Amino acid sequence: MNYTARYSLEFNPFIKNSKEILIETSQYKEALFRLNYLLQTKGFGVLTGGPGKGKTTILRNWTASLNPAAYKIVYISLSSLTVLDFYRHLTEGLGQEARFFKADNFKAIQSAILRLTSEKKITPIIIIDEANYLKNATLNDLKILFNFDMDSSDKAIVLLAGLPQLNNTLNLNVHEPLRQRITMNYHLDGLTKEEGKQYILQKLDRAGCHIQVFEEAALEALVNAANGIPRMLNKLANQSLLIGNSTNKNIIDTETILQAINDIELGD
Repeated sequence: MNYTARYSLEFNPFIKNSKEILIETSQYKEALFRLNYLLQTKGFGVLTGGPGKGKTTILRNWTASLNPAAYKIVYISLSSLTVLDFYRHLTEGLGQEARFFKADNFKAIQSAILRLTSEKKITPIIIIDEANYLKNATLNDLKILFNFDMDSSDKAIVLLAGLPQLNNTLNLNVHEPLRQRITMNYHLDGLTKEEGKQYILQKLDRAGCHIQVFEEAALEALVNAANGIPRMLNKLANQSLLIGNSTNKNIIDTETILQAINDIELGD
């Protein structure tokens, strides 16, 4: 029997599908609130969280909700490159041809932002993912790069997203000028145990499942093992379904969860 049929699923909600199931946890809602506040204030924002905590999901859904006639999204994830390479990627992201020299790219970036904001009334949103890998030289340049009207106005939104150590870097004295420009800073913690359970149950429900799939003790074991990390919840739940089906278990028990944990640990 196919595992989706065994567990009365229209599709597997724990792997990447064409149908994304978005679970709006309290942290997800708070992050959106903070990001929408950043839309109003402009300037710099910081979004941090450990691996698998949901930063990318939040950013993807937030940017998808924005009106493309009012905002231009520039997404950069190659944050470990040299300062010049960073400038070139940003120049190209703003629709300009990258120049050879840093100073020329600097002028092209500022000109493109001014043209978007003044002529087209479009606010650029620069999202720098994996920003914890940014070189100090790049961070030092950010405040200067987005300085307009002698620092009296913010023309763009610059969102730095990355692992928690990003805040440690920003707290260094050398980055005090940039830190003073940050108007939004939000850190994603793990889900609570109850949120973890609801995360699993809501995904099952929205995938068409209306039967019990996990024994209560098994669900408890799964949530404990995932340690509040949505990505781990998905991995463990998916592996449990596969093992449960292969062993002809119509309800996932604790033994199946333990085997799934072992399989994933061995795979990593």
